[in-house]
Amino acid sequence: MHDADRRTAVRRPASPAPLADALERIGDRWTLLVIAALLAGPLRFGELQEQVPGVATNVLSARLRELERQGLVIAEPYSTRPVRLEYRVTARAAELEGALRLLSAWAASAGGEPEHGHEPPAHAVCGTPLEVRHWCPTCRQVVDEDEEVWL
Repeated sequence: MHDADRRTAVRRPASPAPLADALERIGDRWTLLVIAALLAGPLRFGELQEQVPGVATNVLSARLRELERQGLVIAEPYSTRPVRLEYRVTARAAELEGALRLLSAWAASAGGEPEHGHEPPAHAVCGTPLEVRHWCPTCRQVVDEDEEVWL
């Protein structure tokens, strides 16, 4: 961003429209759990059912079809008779990993039960809970909230 652009840019909160769009696409009860399970690597249908306990077969099938339609999941046959598929996330879906980690950390720190392993991520060296910061790859520095603009 050039200096003239910085002077005219207005600091404003994020529009709810992108968030509403994201929730429309992936905000139901099972979709993020399916994506999270697939982030670890490709899975077959039965393996995916094991990774997402409680999801009904018909619901999982519908979510996978919708994710494939949206270009977030790729289904590749590993058997032709009968047709059996293995599912993996696309690069676009892999971009959700950071958001899923943030949601998990938020849930762990906002009422999670430590006895169930719901603790926020911490620095392995000192044990301090981690904080998230925005990073500008061009300037190679942390960007504080008062320096953030939505163009």
